[in-house]
Amino acid sequence: MVDKKASNLNLLQTVAMVVAIVGAIGSLYFMFKAGHNQKSILLIVLFTGWVLSPFVGLFLAIKTSNRRIIPTRALLYWLRIIVAIGSLVAYSGVLTPSGTKGAFIFLVAPFTSWVVIVIVFLMSRRLQP
Repeated sequence: MVDKKASNLNLLQTVAMVVAIVGAIGSLYFMFKAGHNQKSILLIVLFTGWVLSPFVGLFLAIKTSNRRIIPTRALLYWLRIIVAIGSLVAYSGVLTPSGTKGAFIFLVAPFTSWVVIVIVFLMSRRLQP
């Protein structure tokens, strides 16, 4: 039974990593596409860091959770998948109301991701014995 749980967790970890990489690359694609007329290198660098920050934050949270119990790690893997898919949906413009400024979603989506990450991370700490 323990081997099956470990095997399922390893599969979830792999899927979460692949989805996160695709999510990060896709997020950058949408960001560069939206800002293709932007002349300021500094602004592009700042937006790049901000858009990637939830992915990096989750990577670090998962790295530090390797010693934690399985439900906590699984929760963080699922969060990684949700943040990646949510970012791609948000940045694709599918759900963006018309008339919304282009940069708005690239400011709000990472902020929202961070709020969710912090809430889930704090809740996951309560799962620990």
